[in-house]
Amino acid sequence: MNRADALRPVDDAARAQAAALLSAARHGALAALEPGSGHPLASRVALVAEPGGALIILISALAAHAGALQADPRCSVLIGEPAAGDPLAHPRLSLVGQAWRLDRDSAEGLAARERYLRAHPKAALYADFGDFAFWRIAPLRASLNAGFGRAHELGPADLAPVRAADDPTRP
Repeated sequence: MNRADALRPVDDAARAQAAALLSAARHGALAALEPGSGHPLASRVALVAEPGGALIILISALAAHAGALQADPRCSVLIGEPAAGDPLAHPRLSLVGQAWRLDRDSAEGLAARERYLRAHPKAALYADFGDFAFWRIAPLRASLNAGFGRAHELGPADLAPVRAADDPTRP
């Protein structure tokens, strides 16, 4: 059996579970390609989802993953929290995307700052330091592992129903 044979068709339940994971996520494991070596570099980042599934992160230019994203914007973010028991039995989402640094003073940058700080108010202590910047990660696809034997490959349109946790219109 190959991977494609193991994938289940994407349905409304898979879309809802992916949206719930993204909406609830407050941090994740960011993987980027290290400049020079090309090796994967993983780091924990705080994040917030935007409607549509894009992620906003705040990182210092001093962090290795900032340089990695500047050199190559391809990245992935793993979200989903294990609970009691086997951590592999709990749902998780691996979002594959492209990252770009937002201009601090642009409308897009100011909106990202506001959304991020609503989700992470303590970050206001350092969000405006000169070496920090907001980045957006736009999803290209996502792999949802909803538990043993329940894997789905989702496209960007499947992530469109995401309602960010800090969205006041969220049901």
